[in-house]
Amino acid sequence: MTTTQNTTTARCLSCHRPLRSARSIANGRGPRCQAKVAAAANVVDLTDYKPAQADKARELIEQGAILPTRRPGIYLTVASDGTTTYLTHSAQCTCKAGRHQRRCYHTAAARILTAAAPARRAA
Repeated sequence: MTTTQNTTTARCLSCHRPLRSARSIANGRGPRCQAKVAAAANVVDLTDYKPAQADKARELIEQGAILPTRRPGIYLTVASDGTTTYLTHSAQCTCKAGRHQRRCYHTAAARILTAAAPARRAA
């Protein structure tokens, strides 16, 4: 009888490099990308958002509940209930507030991640 092992490699949510340390795997990002996100969170202008929204945006990123899609600048955001997902861009979101043209913390998180995203190479 043969056994097969399913080995998957954890990859950074930002640069897609393999993650090796338990801390990086838990964060979802390697140390360099984590530092870029932290720096972007301090630099991005979130004055249009309420302080609670900015805090929730940072928490959303820390929890790994906002994931990049294959389209640059578009993110898949998991709602606080854990089952609903939204498509989020730094300017709009498909959540209830976004559909009513109001600012939501999902777009604030997308702004931070967009600012921290690695530069894309031209083909």
